[in-house]
Amino acid sequence: MDFRSAGAQSGPMENLAGSLAGEQFAPRSTYLNTASAGLLPARSVAALHEAAQSVAEGAPLDMFADVEAARAGYARLAQVPVERVAAGSSVATYVGLIATSLPSGAEVLTAEGDFASAVNPFHVRADLKVRTVPLERIAESVRPGTALVAVSAVQSADGRVADLAAIRSAAAAHGARTCIDVSQALGWLDFDAGQYDFTVDVAYKWLLSPRGVGFLTVPEDLGGLSPVFAGWVAGESPFDSCYGPVTEFARSARRFDESPSLLSFTAARHALDLVEEIGLPAIRAHDLALADRFRAGLDRIGREPVPAPGSAIVSVPGLGGLQPAFQEAGVSVSDRAGNLRAAFHLYNSAADVDRLLDLLAAA
Repeated sequence: MDFRSAGAQSGPMENLAGSLAGEQFAPRSTYLNTASAGLLPARSVAALHEAAQSVAEGAPLDMFADVEAARAGYARLAQVPVERVAAGSSVATYVGLIATSLPSGAEVLTAEGDFASAVNPFHVRADLKVRTVPLERIAESVRPGTALVAVSAVQSADGRVADLAAIRSAAAAHGARTCIDVSQALGWLDFDAGQYDFTVDVAYKWLLSPRGVGFLTVPEDLGGLSPVFAGWVAGESPFDSCYGPVTEFARSARRFDESPSLLSFTAARHALDLVEEIGLPAIRAHDLALADRFRAGLDRIGREPVPAPGSAIVSVPGLGGLQPAFQEAGVSVSDRAGNLRAAFHLYNSAADVDRLLDLLAAA
């Protein structure tokens, strides 16, 4: 079936795939699964190989410099000063850190069906009051006494985008802090982390990095967090903080650093540079054009996606069971909460969209 007339024109989409992005990626299949894990660019693979070889030869490169370069690159993408960025490995770790800072009895407002890492640490603390409402009702559900609103900017299961402006306004009106998980957002969604108290992120999805790279952003006043899992890297002078208790914590968000997975950060440094070089506006336009093309094609074949306008993630209810067959056919998508989930990113093209639509039309 010819889907070329469905949705946006293919020109801009092909232009991005054929430019710098096209030089960095060579997937062997139709890969539409960035919401699970992004592809590593060639420059990251080369840097990773060089760094691993240096370790094997007993002459390791300075990969701590890569951590700092990755932190700075992330700060630019997130639109915050680098002093507000902590480098770690996982969303759950940093959400847990935020959970430990809340007083007993504090109310945390979360969204139904949000990703476990973004909400479970609050449930683990039995003395917190965790209130859960539908995503669309988050803003209206903030009330006096709400201490923290914790929500993903984009829902993992189906791609719905939170009304972040409304959530931010409601939280400010009631004196609540905000914690936004941008793991499914930063890399394609226009997002300014400086407008929120805390943001958490893993970089192995839309930021094209290996697992083991994550980030936390905090307010200028550090948000009342205590560096409860701090090791030597959290010291103002890390290499002078190796023995005994840390006598002076970093005066920036670096006090919340985890001991870094150095090889992963070496690769991440170059992936973040690539995203920055291409530019988030260009990536956003490209990704959304592909997603719109897919939605239009679904309409032509009588399939109804989960309503998620303006999202690079498109999910089709009830079709998650098709994922194994599609994988065997060379098209990589996800089965999430019973949905067939497709995610469109800078290395995808209109031809990728049309191949998935062909499979769905024949299913």
